[in-house]
Amino acid sequence: MRQSWRVERGSSLPDVTVVVVNYRGADDTTTCLRALFGELDYPADKLQVVVVDNASGDGGAARVRAAAPAAEVVEAPANLGFAGGCNLGVEHARGSVVAFLNNDARPHRAWLREAVRVLRAEPAVGAVASKVLDWEGRDVDFVDGGLTWFGMGYKRHAGEPDDGTHDTPRDVLFGTGSALVVRTSVFRELGGFDERFFMFYEDVDLGWRMNLRGWRVRYEPKSLTFHRHHASMSRIDSSRELYLLERNALAALYKNFSDETLAKALPAALALVVRRATARGELDATQLEITRRPADPEDDRAPVPVPRQALAGFLAIDQFVELLPSLAESRKAEQAARRLTDADLLPLMRKAMEPAYPLPRYLAAHDVLVEVFGLEEVFGRPRRVLVITGDALSDRMAGPAIRAWNMADVLAGEHEVRLVTTNARCDPPEAPFPVARAVRHELVEHAEWADVVVLQGHVLENLGFLKEPGSTKIVVCDVYDPMHLELLEQGKDTTDEQRELDLVGVTRVIDNQMRRGDFFLCASERQRHFWLGHLTAIGRLTPSLYDNDPTTRSLLAEVPFGLSGKPPQRTGPGLRASLDLADSDKVVLWAGGVYSWFDPLTLVTAVDRLRARRADVRLVFLGMKHPNPEVPDMDIGVRTRALAARLELTGSHVFFNETWVPYQDRQNWLLDADAGVTTHFEHVETTFAFRTRVLDYLWAGLPIVTTDGDSFADLVRREGLGVVVRSEDPDALADALERVLYDEAFAAACTERIAVVRERFTWDNVLAPLVEFCRNPRPAADRLPGASPMVRNRPLGKLDKVQRDVQLVREYLTAGGPREVARRASGRVLKKLRRG
Repeated sequence: MRQSWRVERGSSLPDVTVVVVNYRGADDTTTCLRALFGELDYPADKLQVVVVDNASGDGGAARVRAAAPAAEVVEAPANLGFAGGCNLGVEHARGSVVAFLNNDARPHRAWLREAVRVLRAEPAVGAVASKVLDWEGRDVDFVDGGLTWFGMGYKRHAGEPDDGTHDTPRDVLFGTGSALVVRTSVFRELGGFDERFFMFYEDVDLGWRMNLRGWRVRYEPKSLTFHRHHASMSRIDSSRELYLLERNALAALYKNFSDETLAKALPAALALVVRRATARGELDATQLEITRRPADPEDDRAPVPVPRQALAGFLAIDQFVELLPSLAESRKAEQAARRLTDADLLPLMRKAMEPAYPLPRYLAAHDVLVEVFGLEEVFGRPRRVLVITGDALSDRMAGPAIRAWNMADVLAGEHEVRLVTTNARCDPPEAPFPVARAVRHELVEHAEWADVVVLQGHVLENLGFLKEPGSTKIVVCDVYDPMHLELLEQGKDTTDEQRELDLVGVTRVIDNQMRRGDFFLCASERQRHFWLGHLTAIGRLTPSLYDNDPTTRSLLAEVPFGLSGKPPQRTGPGLRASLDLADSDKVVLWAGGVYSWFDPLTLVTAVDRLRARRADVRLVFLGMKHPNPEVPDMDIGVRTRALAARLELTGSHVFFNETWVPYQDRQNWLLDADAGVTTHFEHVETTFAFRTRVLDYLWAGLPIVTTDGDSFADLVRREGLGVVVRSEDPDALADALERVLYDEAFAAACTERIAVVRERFTWDNVLAPLVEFCRNPRPAADRLPGASPMVRNRPLGKLDKVQRDVQLVREYLTAGGPREVARRASGRVLKKLRRG
């Protein structure tokens, strides 16, 4: 029943303003309006059509009013161009969505509805770029946009037959102004189209700026229009178009490239304009060489003819210089507001190094400029990803460091990656990416270098500039370790006052991450529920995010701990040789550290009871001393040793490896074991924990014995990977150990099922959400400037109110039956009486 309520009704659609600019094209404009009012599948009461007449001077405004009385005609005081005309139209817009449509275009009936659907479904999309075909619907006008390093935007695949290969939605750098649908709040936040462009590239510039600020531009092929290309320019010499294209490309480039990119691109782009002009006009570029002067001085002073096609380039540079003072102010604003780097947008540029003009002299100059200015390095630069951990990076690593290491390793296949630790210990094994230790000021330098920062634990507190409201860096928070829950157990040996202070401090650290992150990683479905509650409590779960993604996985993704895709291979002695155990001994391995939230005491007791009937049982603790020197020894380790000694198990049935097996050697110990075990108490930390070293049991194919209560217990039970027992039950635990160690058929069946399950946990597989995010990193939708819900701008009508009341009655019936309906209805009557 509830799902049926979600069917889209007219009342749920936002108000839309369609802006059409007319300049001496009243016949085309009336054809366009006829389609808007007569064929468009969008509620008429939600559609405002504004026609801006750009001082046509031919009576066109009156003709449009007569032909389309429902349109609001605004007469501009002068010809403001396409950019200025559109901006004037938006000044009169009442819709929370504004759509731009060329007057020589006609929309498909689903044009607007499909574009609005995308805006409603994807809160980070600031604009929808419509698919545009020629008037007959045969050839492509716009399906994708490209941008060259010298600032020229172009329509990819224009003129090609529409053969169905462009019917997949995708993110683009810009859409064509001939059919573009934008969130009104975003358009206004960006200041609209740049009116200095007059026409051409104002749509490229708008999309470029939108993307730099973190908003996506989404190409939607179901939002379809048909266009008579350049109908308004057919009576104007093409040199004027070339002039605007050259000038506006330089202006867009100057405003939007970063300082680093601009320093190389602008000089080369200016030189290329000149070469494009001389090649286009077929000018002899050597005609003024001193060695070529004619004998007669009068002939030397004769005018040199310059074709208009060439003159356009020279005049474009001249007028670009005239615009520089105002462009410089715009550049300051755009650079201050940007959220993404040039590298982030390189995929959207498509083929940034494409020369664009097939003229031999021009192509030769293009290649020279690219090489001399090192433009391949700039526009071929990979994305920079910084992974930061607070854990020790060495040949002996704990869970957080192992996780950070593998994140860096997987991401390095596509990006330029650095792995940095704030820990004093940093003597890592050889890596295919740079690894470094950084103190606070060095950490800031690393973060400034990066396009994307992936961090764990307390790291954000060392990067205060990332927490500032204006921070534009893309931040991924790995919250797979609920530190505050862990601290409740870890701090039991301290005073109540200290525990309280520590908990407040850690909770504040987590709050800061929750408020700042653009993307979050957790380790299990249970953790997703936990962190979702946190995000909801601080206001990060917005209606627009929920409408787009009811699972919230676009903000909070499940990334379990992983394991190597390569099966373990023996490289040296394992636990049997190191501890002098016989090949016939039955060994159960505890593969991680011994911490306060674990229950090794029940395990030791269980081994004591099992040895009475199985004398060859052996329990091995892989490492008692944490590899991170900042992690103190915990009382549980002392108590475990004491219990094993009191029961006379130490050195005979229970063995403690006092150091820590190097990460690269752990497979040798795993391969010597017959089963893996993990036991813990029943408390909140267990509920949301992810026992990272348990994955090593899957990697080595070891049947698992685990206490109930955590996500791994659910996995073991569901997939039949071993035995799950109640907490603090030594007899049940002893029976479980006996089964996995001595029931060969049962153990073999567990191992067979583990071989299937472990493929799901390889690092390449589990890190897929992070890999996908880093391919197209974006700020979280609620952190974008100009974010605003799409709302109605008029009171509810009678039909809207009826539909609302019907839905409320359904909800009340579901909640409490007819009595609840009667109670609610009487309450509404009383409210009206009080108001009266």
